[in-house]
Amino acid sequence: MEDWAEVQRLFHREGLTRKAIARRLGMSRTTVIRLLALGEPPQYRRSGTGSQLDPYQAEIRAMLATDPTVAATVIRERLRRSGYAGGITILKQHLAAVRPEFLAARAFQRTSYLPGEIVQLDWWHTGVQVPVGKGQTRQAFGLVASLPHSGAHAVVFSLGTTMADFLAALPGCLARLGGVAEKAVCDNDASIVARREHGRARLHPEVAALFGALRLRPVVLRPRRPTSKGHVERTIEYLETSFLPLRSFADLAELQDQHDTWATDVAVRRHVRRKGRVAERWAVERRSLHPLPDPLPDTDLRLEARAAKDAFVRVLDVDYSVPPAFVGRRISAHVSTDTVRFFAEGSEIAVHRRSFVPADVVLAPAHGRAIRLAREARDRLTEGEPELPPVDLGRYDALFEVPA
Repeated sequence: MEDWAEVQRLFHREGLTRKAIARRLGMSRTTVIRLLALGEPPQYRRSGTGSQLDPYQAEIRAMLATDPTVAATVIRERLRRSGYAGGITILKQHLAAVRPEFLAARAFQRTSYLPGEIVQLDWWHTGVQVPVGKGQTRQAFGLVASLPHSGAHAVVFSLGTTMADFLAALPGCLARLGGVAEKAVCDNDASIVARREHGRARLHPEVAALFGALRLRPVVLRPRRPTSKGHVERTIEYLETSFLPLRSFADLAELQDQHDTWATDVAVRRHVRRKGRVAERWAVERRSLHPLPDPLPDTDLRLEARAAKDAFVRVLDVDYSVPPAFVGRRISAHVSTDTVRFFAEGSEIAVHRRSFVPADVVLAPAHGRAIRLAREARDRLTEGEPELPPVDLGRYDALFEVPA
């Protein structure tokens, strides 16, 4: 998945040839051609085999942390003292994969950036409790995206910080900023990173697919490196001191509306380190941002469940009704930020407004009537067959004049 995303970005965004991509990523040109031919991210990925470099991963990373530009020949010389007997080619391929992370960690500590060079991402734990219905409240979170060159920012609010929340929020942030930067700098967050292998971040397949569709290169910082995305950290501090005070919100939508209005009317008027107003620098930077794909990638969360005997399907701790004809069958749920749609064998069977009330029950009126009729029919069957009077067979004897 990550190979597909990087090949798409290098070809469509940086304009590299297939041969150049193969050389940079250490793969065959045939593989590059196959990945470019895929209009959508691959669904399956072959698991990697062990490498001669596995026992030396920590030592390699320690050398790169000291000098990210150190030559492969120097690293091989040091590794041979530790018992490494492999060749230079496999080492170069490995360095091509891991070195950019160390170079990025050093590069993104700069205080100035080119227009459209990077966007910094971080989750904002607002501490604000917003009503979600039925007397319940939940904390609001915001995915903050900032452009260090201009100082512009965008926030998309959610009621969680899961992978599904990130997938839904990122395109919204980029749309508000006016386009896609070259690189996205982010933390080693569980909503983005599935695991780390030998110190290298492995994205969730869905997240890697989204970055690939956006032609956006992810730069995942090593743990405990907040200074590498200092601009978004300062933006969150600015939001907490300048946006939140003296405000109240009826729901998440009102929180989003109030911030979007404030960001375009107030935040853009501030100055960025005596280099001009945010609005003026943002107008320049937008020309360097790449357009978002049209249509935007589908970021709905997809889940599978079985309809219970009472014709409800549980999705993220909430029970939603479906037609009783689908009781006991496998149902596919497509969950967005505001709706939950149910499908059976590819056909849509129900649509509900998404509820964020814990342990809520969402019942469509039509489903309620159908469930009641089905229950009444089932009750009649369980009551047993009606009793009929005995049949007098003598009537047939009289009819055919059979002697008694």
